[in-house]
Amino acid sequence: MKKSCTTSELWIGFLVLFFCAFNLLGNVSASIHEYKDEQFVRKFNAFFFHGGTEGLYASKSSSIAYPHKPLEGKSFIRFEDVVFLRTEESAYAKNEMQSRTGLIETIILEVRDRERIGDAFAKSNALCCTPKLAQEKFCTVGEVIIQRNQDNPLWPLRIQTFFEGKNQEANMLPATVEINSTGMYYLYFMFCDPELKGTIVRGRTVWKNPDGYLPGRMVPLMTFYGLASLAYLVLGLFWFLRFVQFWKDVIQLHYQITAVIALGMSEMALWYFEYANLNATGSRPMVITIWAVTMTSVKKALSRVLLLVVSMGYGVVRPTLGGVTSKVFLLALMYLIATEALELVEHLGSINDFSRKTKIYLVLPVVFLDASFILWIFSSLSKTLEKLQMRKSMVKLDLYRKFTNSLAIFVLLSIAWVGYELYFNASDPLSELWRISWIIPAFWSLLAFSLLVVVCILWVPSSNPTSYAYSGETGDDYDEEAISLTTGVWVISDTGTKLERKEKKGSVSTDYVTDQREDPEEDKRL
Repeated sequence: MKKSCTTSELWIGFLVLFFCAFNLLGNVSASIHEYKDEQFVRKFNAFFFHGGTEGLYASKSSSIAYPHKPLEGKSFIRFEDVVFLRTEESAYAKNEMQSRTGLIETIILEVRDRERIGDAFAKSNALCCTPKLAQEKFCTVGEVIIQRNQDNPLWPLRIQTFFEGKNQEANMLPATVEINSTGMYYLYFMFCDPELKGTIVRGRTVWKNPDGYLPGRMVPLMTFYGLASLAYLVLGLFWFLRFVQFWKDVIQLHYQITAVIALGMSEMALWYFEYANLNATGSRPMVITIWAVTMTSVKKALSRVLLLVVSMGYGVVRPTLGGVTSKVFLLALMYLIATEALELVEHLGSINDFSRKTKIYLVLPVVFLDASFILWIFSSLSKTLEKLQMRKSMVKLDLYRKFTNSLAIFVLLSIAWVGYELYFNASDPLSELWRISWIIPAFWSLLAFSLLVVVCILWVPSSNPTSYAYSGETGDDYDEEAISLTTGVWVISDTGTKLERKEKKGSVSTDYVTDQREDPEEDKRL
């Protein structure tokens, strides 16, 4: 009763999480960044709001090829319906006759020019020009300090929007900023007047690369997912042909491997179409995104279950998992929910506005459950190898030794890659290496596919299934873990089996003595 209650609670949590994801769909965006009453944050002597960060490739010279589409092949940032709203107190404190009573500045800069914003060279931490700095430098009081790039005098780019009289709203004029240099670009809305404190921003900006709306660091991933889906298709065809050829000799484990291959193929295809749609429209297709996220979570959970049951010797040294089944199911369900939560929040939010703290809180349960799977897998492998050594089943023992060595290599690669990923993120806080950051998620997909290929090769359907299938050569097929998790019936049955074996041995010995004394006359003489 307790187990069913726990499972029900997990399912309720999963449903709540799923409905919460639908509530977030209004914020689903990609290269279209929406601002809904966003607040400005004080930093030094300025107030700013981070409007977006994306890797953009340089524009192509395609205006001649597309005369009716001047933005075709262009890379740009477009401002649409951006409005700044100040407080009533700030508006009424101004003179109605003044034409300009407040200034909001829009700053676009490439990451390598970040030190050109503010008085970084004098190390005064001032972002806004003060009267003292105005005397020493070429800056205007009340404006953000920008040290112009000599190679490109227009950058960092400044766009000014003024409040007029006692108006609470200031509408930014529609503008499209063309990008002619490849780089990671930052957008900030800033003001220096303390009386504008409490001002909010509404509207949206559209960021586009030459070939579509897909952010620069995600462009290579679309190609990767396309190739990965083809790789799963080739593996699926190979496995299907072997499955059909030896369908009479397949075991239950082969069906699980088939399911993982099908899920992997669907996952990669869905991510490819999700990225393609994102590239064409600039917004995530919510239905495809949710399906892709769910498919990824289910496939990850099922893959780990597959490795676990293989390590336990399911279908090879034991016909069932016994009482361990409920534990495996519970761990898989917890992993599915944790992974779904992480993937939903990461992919249903804005591309670059995902909170690092939120990600840490969601990553920790996934890491803990992954560690639990790894420990359980290697513990089960140790028991399975020991059992095969006792039975002197050399073919199966060799099979499991190869599997153990392969799994150990993959775990070591995973640990090494986690270390590299931590180093990569620590050494690139400003995303300057955005053009190669796609290899981080791509590696995990490639590693999972490679491990699946190893499992398919080791457990490929064949005409000689005795090399990996359970043959029932002994009655001692349930390990101590399974016995301890089930009722006492298994223990009684096991004891009864041992007693029965002893009786059989005793009867054999008696029969042997009886056979030796078949002549009654000889018995009399003895």
